Amino acid sequence: MGKELARHIEVPEGVEVEISDDFTVTVAGPLGTVSRRLWHPGIEIKRVESGLVVDCDVARKRHRSMVGTLAAHLKNMITGVTDGFEYRMKAVYSHFPIQLKATGKEVLISNFLGERKPRSAKIMGASKVELKGDTLIVTGIDKESVGQTMANIEQATKVRGFDIRVFQDGIYLVEKR
Repeated sequence: MGKELARHIEVPEGVEVEISDDFTVTVAGPLGTVSRRLWHPGIEIKRVESGLVVDCDVARKRHRSMVGTLAAHLKNMITGVTDGFEYRMKAVYSHFPIQLKATGKEVLISNFLGERKPRSAKIMGASKVELKGDTLIVTGIDKESVGQTMANIEQATKVRGFDIRVFQDGIYLVEKR
């Protein structure tokens, strides 16, 4: 084939990576610890002196793509424990002002389109939701939990039964960091 299948991932100083026998990778850094089971047949994650190497012994397309996927997961875990992830969302309304409240493991959205019953969105994992006026800031060290929390909030305010070109109310993603 002539193509290099292995992916090398740099591990910055202050970040510890541990690979257990059951293919669970634990990344610990200044912001916390993220753990995840990363396994696919024929793919191996090895610790080398300068970082990590994700390699496979089969040169098939599916295995090459899984090497890239596992490398991306590892990079996201390292980024999460060093910098964290932050998604900014904005509540948009035209007639009825949306009232937001973050309680425990859910976000309550009241007065959406004038509805009496509040809508709720689940906060996933160790993600945190901060409210500043009509802006929501979702932060955390696990990219999947932060992204799923953001998606839950956005889906909770999906307009049904009305023309979405006219009723553009909702809570939308504005910025990713």
